[in-house]
Amino acid sequence: MRVNKSAIGVFEEFAEDYLNFEKKPKKNIFWLDTMEFLCNRFGNPELACPSFHVAGSKGKGSVSMMIATILNEAGYRTGLYSSPHILDFIERIGTCNGPFQEEVYEKSVKELIDFVSSVKTEDLPGERPITWFELVTLLGILSFANAKCDYSVYEVGLGGRLDATNVLKPAVCCINQIELEHTEFLGNTVEKIAAEKGGIIKENTPVFVAEQTESVKEVFRKIAKDRSAPIYFVDEISKISEIVYKNRRMHCKIESYFFKRPLQLALRMPGDFQARNAALAALAVKQVLPEIDEVTIEKGLEKAALPGRFEIDGNIIFDGAHTVKSIGYTMDTLEKIFEGEGPANHHLLFGCAADKEVERMAACFKGRFSKVSVTKPGSVKESDLERMKKAFDMAGIEYFSCGDHLKAIPYALEKAREENARLLVTGSFYLVSEVKKYLLSQKCLGK
Repeated sequence: MRVNKSAIGVFEEFAEDYLNFEKKPKKNIFWLDTMEFLCNRFGNPELACPSFHVAGSKGKGSVSMMIATILNEAGYRTGLYSSPHILDFIERIGTCNGPFQEEVYEKSVKELIDFVSSVKTEDLPGERPITWFELVTLLGILSFANAKCDYSVYEVGLGGRLDATNVLKPAVCCINQIELEHTEFLGNTVEKIAAEKGGIIKENTPVFVAEQTESVKEVFRKIAKDRSAPIYFVDEISKISEIVYKNRRMHCKIESYFFKRPLQLALRMPGDFQARNAALAALAVKQVLPEIDEVTIEKGLEKAALPGRFEIDGNIIFDGAHTVKSIGYTMDTLEKIFEGEGPANHHLLFGCAADKEVERMAACFKGRFSKVSVTKPGSVKESDLERMKKAFDMAGIEYFSCGDHLKAIPYALEKAREENARLLVTGSFYLVSEVKKYLLSQKCLGK
């Protein structure tokens, strides 16, 4: 259910007329001087409270949420900026527990619209138009300032170096694992992509980096050295052990010289990779606030949860995995949580954007599902159904395909119900969103 409908609704309507990269990808639309111009005109609200800046090819949303829940558990009022949203735009700007009070959004939206409406194109750097994501980021910055947050956590939208969030002067930077993604915008090698992600590293600002290949580590080392930024690789300063799945939670132990004692966790977000995300989040918080004790970190991490991250709802599993590694992690988690269940117990509904490595992703599914449905992940992202079909053909997987997600979704759900199977919805957060919207509409209709 929408909260803050009035203020956020007004903003969404206002922002609809601006170039939206999420809906219409376009090259050469990334720069920072517009955001710097906007923030300067507002008196630099991005500096209103210390911030955490999180980048990476995957897992950055989970790490951002984990940092926010730790800070919240410690008693700090913490703003959380993330993307994309699953059901409601308000998911992007709020706290780890939900939205701010309506007054915060009303004030922030009014300030933003009043100012942006008065700006002439010739006033803007290079006379370039403001983009949708820049407006959204500015709204997040203003909201955190108006909410008088003690801390804020920002998830990078795309890349890092030229992302709108990179106007921040964070207390610490975090970079999660790097892999090939958005190659037409970020580069066609992991090293080039790492250079873009590493663009968030600031002068004399600590940066914590998740496990990487040695070549990627070297990219980050060089950037950090050039900027006199202390750099810590999580796999080199911590150890994760005793991973056990019990009652749909993942239990693990994390050791590091940053902690007075090992962390003992029972995470709501399952998957071995979430243990690594938890280590990254905990270390970053300890760097900024060393006085936070281990009990607080444990309680905070155990409250962290995000929609669409191996979210189990009855017999449906929602997972927005959209890279080869993340799909692999999802398959691994599926087997560990539902140990002993075979392909007959599991169905798949898959759809991905056109720029994804669908050939390698499809290969991860072979022999794991008794029914497979392939579709487009909604109408927001460009998708290539024929390429998806060829990928599943190459993987030797039988499937049902339909280019209309509004028909494919009820088909997949009905087949899973008929066979009492679990349905995994994956490949895109946009597909997860569409399935959730469909289920909500059916619930409202009493079906």
